[in-house]
Amino acid sequence: MLFPLIKDVLSFPPDSRKLTVRGWIRTKRELKNLVFIELNDGSSLRGLQCAFDRDVHKLAGILDEAGTGASVEIEGILVSSPAAGQELELASKSIRLIGPAPSESRPGIPAYPLQKKRHSLDFLREIAHLRPRTNTFAAVTRLRSRLAFAIHQFFQRNGYQYIHTPIITANDAEGAGAMFQVTTLNLETPRTSSPVDYSQDFFGRKTGLTVSGQLEAETYAAALSRVYTFGPTFRAEHSNTTRHLAEFWMVEPETAFADLDDNMNLAEEFLKFLITTALEDCGEELAFFDTHYEKGLRENLETLTRSPFTRVSYTSAIAELEKNAGAFEFKPAWGCDLQSEHERYLTETVFRGPLIVTDYPKEIKAFYMKLNDDGRTVRAMDVLVPRLGEIIGGSQREEHLEKLQTRMTELGMNTTGYQWYLDLRRYGTTPHSGFGLGFERLIQYLTGMTNIRDVIPYPRTAGQAEY
Repeated sequence: MLFPLIKDVLSFPPDSRKLTVRGWIRTKRELKNLVFIELNDGSSLRGLQCAFDRDVHKLAGILDEAGTGASVEIEGILVSSPAAGQELELASKSIRLIGPAPSESRPGIPAYPLQKKRHSLDFLREIAHLRPRTNTFAAVTRLRSRLAFAIHQFFQRNGYQYIHTPIITANDAEGAGAMFQVTTLNLETPRTSSPVDYSQDFFGRKTGLTVSGQLEAETYAAALSRVYTFGPTFRAEHSNTTRHLAEFWMVEPETAFADLDDNMNLAEEFLKFLITTALEDCGEELAFFDTHYEKGLRENLETLTRSPFTRVSYTSAIAELEKNAGAFEFKPAWGCDLQSEHERYLTETVFRGPLIVTDYPKEIKAFYMKLNDDGRTVRAMDVLVPRLGEIIGGSQREEHLEKLQTRMTELGMNTTGYQWYLDLRRYGTTPHSGFGLGFERLIQYLTGMTNIRDVIPYPRTAGQAEY
């Protein structure tokens, strides 16, 4: 039988029940004859105080070795705590040291690096295998876990089928070419001037890690009406910023018989559901982030759940930005892609709330987006939120074969590898829409963490793949 989690123990009444708990020592405080250990097992921000009488239980030797970071098993009786700020503690009778964590270096074993209560996030990124033991990263992980489950709850309740799209693909869904190549060809052999013969590669063609599961999801939406994929995606861009990762997780629903308005409604409902779930089920974690990382975080999230998402065209958004063009590093003009500073200005200064920008110039959007009647813009949408900027991007897809072929030709795309995608327009085509939500961007927004590398267990960026 599994031992009780400390999160559950903290909800028990102090009724003198006998308990055995296991976890890692966060702090140890010693008085003359008393020793107090705060034990944490990662299930809660709060730890369980375990009180020892050093003399009575003759535990001096074990208690001396059981320092911060050590894993232990403690037996005792759950009683009321006389200390302020906590309702109960474990009057401990025995302690078993499972795994020591020396506070000073020993031959072959460096000192446990998390001795201080607070460490910089830069330092913790250097020890990503240990940072989950800190309050910050344990809280991020619990929130991330709950929101991953909530994604499935939302779509399953709304009739969507969960599908697994391929990680290895021959298609660049975004048309950007920033893909990691997958090959079994011998890279140790010196290169020659002749072209690479991909027919000799494992898949018989040039392949890479997917940048999106969208195209494959469209095939299943054309059969099951409503589908979603939630999995890892990869971008080989050298963007060494606080907003970019080379490996990240994407949520991508695709809906048949849905236009752009349907897509915007779904995106708004989805985002509000996730934020409401966090507010209801992760209150302890949000309070921690509110205190230590962004004041007013919870209030801002609650405000968003009550706010209608303003909808404005790209053309109108640019007009608003041009009124104050001198305030921006990147000067706004019709045809430019919106920068983070533009997105935040629109949400925080102009519209003062969440915003959906629609109908972007076709030149800055992907080939599959539906062309508007003006011939200049496409039925795209970006959901922008205060503090972060873009959190969701999507569009109504082009369902007409001829228009899609024309657009691909304009962009110089080789349609040979996309015949299966074009077939969706040949056989039973329908209006359909979808969007993508970057999961790490969502967690950033919910936690107030300013660097995306701090909301994923092991960040993958240019030059960083240690673990």
